[in-house]
Amino acid sequence: MAGRNLTLLLVLAAGLLPAGASKADPLGPESAKLDMDRLQPGLYPAAPGLTGEWSEAPHTPFHLDWSIGLKGAYTSSNTGGYFLTTLNPAFTARHDGQRTDIVIEGDGTMARQWDNGGHAGLTALRLGLSTDSALDANMRVKGNAAINFGQALPGTQGLNADIITPPQVLSGSAGLGIERSFGQINLALKGNVERAVYGPTMRRDTGRTDNADQNLWQADAILRAGVQVTPILEVFSEATLGRDMFDAASPTLGVRTDATSTALRGGIAGNWNGIVRASASIGRGKHDFDAAGLTDIDTWLYDASLSFSPDPTLNLTASLSSAVEPTGSDSNGTARVVHTAQTKLDYTVNSWLRLRASADWGLSRLEGNGETEQRRGLGAGADYAVNKHTALSADYGYGHRDNSNNGQSDTHTISVGITLRR
Repeated sequence: MAGRNLTLLLVLAAGLLPAGASKADPLGPESAKLDMDRLQPGLYPAAPGLTGEWSEAPHTPFHLDWSIGLKGAYTSSNTGGYFLTTLNPAFTARHDGQRTDIVIEGDGTMARQWDNGGHAGLTALRLGLSTDSALDANMRVKGNAAINFGQALPGTQGLNADIITPPQVLSGSAGLGIERSFGQINLALKGNVERAVYGPTMRRDTGRTDNADQNLWQADAILRAGVQVTPILEVFSEATLGRDMFDAASPTLGVRTDATSTALRGGIAGNWNGIVRASASIGRGKHDFDAAGLTDIDTWLYDASLSFSPDPTLNLTASLSSAVEPTGSDSNGTARVVHTAQTKLDYTVNSWLRLRASADWGLSRLEGNGETEQRRGLGAGADYAVNKHTALSADYGYGHRDNSNNGQSDTHTISVGITLRR
């Protein structure tokens, strides 16, 4: 009896339900569209009562920063002392795109000596462009271009004391590189072209030096292949091919010092979560001159670098390298073999005080005439932020130069300055 009553109740309840309510209704066209929209990334339901279409706030394609610094310095050396004032404007325009980042930057230095002849002028000017594009998750393309102008003032630290008027140097460069990862294999190919033009030098001992024979084109290509043996360590090899082409023959050698340079080196690189970055490589390099009467250069080449930054307040960098370079202005050799080492330390004490220290060492040998030069220097400084737009700075620098032809010299420089920023 109880089972019969339960059956009647179920039949009666089914009759009271609306037709089709016993099954879920299939999605109609509008429902399906709304459901698909809900699953699309970046689409969200509108807030109640919101009318009109949303649009991104307008913004400029580049973020511009600029600064201008004024510094006064006193330099004391073996030959005497002088006061120097420098004006240093600089700017940076940055575009951070979805795939491509672009940076345009420039800076200059205008200097005046208040004694030692009272020389004044534009001593440095630089304009640079760099780009970094991510073609996909495993490939990047980087490019750069730069124009540089420089002319040291007479009596500048490290300059030969016999130089009355240093030469003007104008250079331009352009480079392109591509990086590609194939799983644990990393490949990179880079190319660079540079042009350098030197003005004349006036000297007390030899008079006017034209320097036109040092005007040159340089082209370099670098192929790098690495294997990521662990998430931290990479073993790599690097091959370099370069070409130096001069405008005219050397007046002392009677021939042009055009040359082809090759180098092959191997090394290891590591990156420990961005806190420690290090690399070291060593190999052989050869500088073959076109002229049969010039002695080719065959030497060991090395390069090492280290950076340590455990937190944003501390940054330590160090590097050691060797290279074969053109002789530059006012020289009589065939090429210059250079060994350099330097280290820098920045420590931010708090939001308004930053401390700096540096040290450098260099040894160069001028092939073809036997001239050698050794340099070393130390520096220390501090920056005090008055506010977010104004900073004061104080620096001390020491430099020692020992040239086989011109003897030794020591310089001490003390400077104070103010920098205004955007």
